[in-house]
Amino acid sequence: MKILVIEDDDDTANYVVQGLTQQGHVVDRAPNGRDGLFLAAGETYDVLIVDRMLPGLDGLAIVKTIRGAGVKTPILFLTALDGIDDRVEGLEAGGDDYLVKPFAFAELAARVNALGRRPALAANTVLRVGDLQMDVSRRSVGRGDRLIDLQPREFRLLEYLMRHPGQVVTRTMLLEHVWDFHFDPHTTVVETHISRLRSKLDQTDNETSLIETVRGAGYRLRETPALG
Repeated sequence: MKILVIEDDDDTANYVVQGLTQQGHVVDRAPNGRDGLFLAAGETYDVLIVDRMLPGLDGLAIVKTIRGAGVKTPILFLTALDGIDDRVEGLEAGGDDYLVKPFAFAELAARVNALGRRPALAANTVLRVGDLQMDVSRRSVGRGDRLIDLQPREFRLLEYLMRHPGQVVTRTMLLEHVWDFHFDPHTTVVETHISRLRSKLDQTDNETSLIETVRGAGYRLRETPALG
């Protein structure tokens, strides 16, 4: 499974990430609430592990925000707050399970595996921006009545842009979330793929460019195609 751990304590985070990775899972870690919310809302995960008390934005706020945005990913709260009221508050905010610190890794793994076995909910699988449509589960893309054939990396690039319509997406963000580069390789890979993607999306005179270059900042997918 692909799992996101939102935990500010380095020892706890390393313990959880290392254990889950050894079990064969792909694990991302966010050290604070704001980074955690950004990843949880913009990426696709099978399970989220969220600490209740986080710097920047607490766990309850993260869960309430992503649930309000329609994200249905199973969530396990991980926290030192062990009162009944605390557990009820976490579950009512949108959490699916609650594990109190300190904990045994075997129990954490069992709870994560149980959440991962739940039937997948059809949420955020069909994306629409202007006259552009993407079915994530079927791996299909169309603009108007025209089907568009994309390579896997082009599909991931477009999916990321469609999940952030109208927002400026930087080159660094694309390198991290589409290519999994957490450093700048100093190549033109982003620019090359954007160019190829544009050529596939905009094939007729009546189709205006959906991907806008924001000089000095990055790229933006227009929510409504420009006229003319």
